[in-house]
Amino acid sequence: MVAGIDVEPALTIDTATPDALKQLDLQWHEKAWPMLAGPESGAFLILPPGGGGAAVGWVPVRDIAPPGLPSRIAAATGTPEFVALSADGTHLCAVTEEEYEYWIIIRSLD
Repeated sequence: MVAGIDVEPALTIDTATPDALKQLDLQWHEKAWPMLAGPESGAFLILPPGGGGAAVGWVPVRDIAPPGLPSRIAAATGTPEFVALSADGTHLCAVTEEEYEYWIIIRSLD
């Protein structure tokens, strides 16, 4: 649902922009965060980024330091890519790194 020819990003950010990761953090927090985290809990599910994440499966997390999730993931894995699911299972959100852009993808599963 976040990879393939028919995927349309909700937003793109040029990776050549000097503050691209900062913009990605801010846009993620503005566009995807409200879809993922309930207004009070901040909890959602994430596939562990990097190799082997799909084998682990969905892990419940609480982001206690928003905004900045894509940058924190990039610092740990070398790329800001990850896939997250709202705790209620109604929204799938992801960050992907395409040729020259970061994509924020938001899919409703209702």
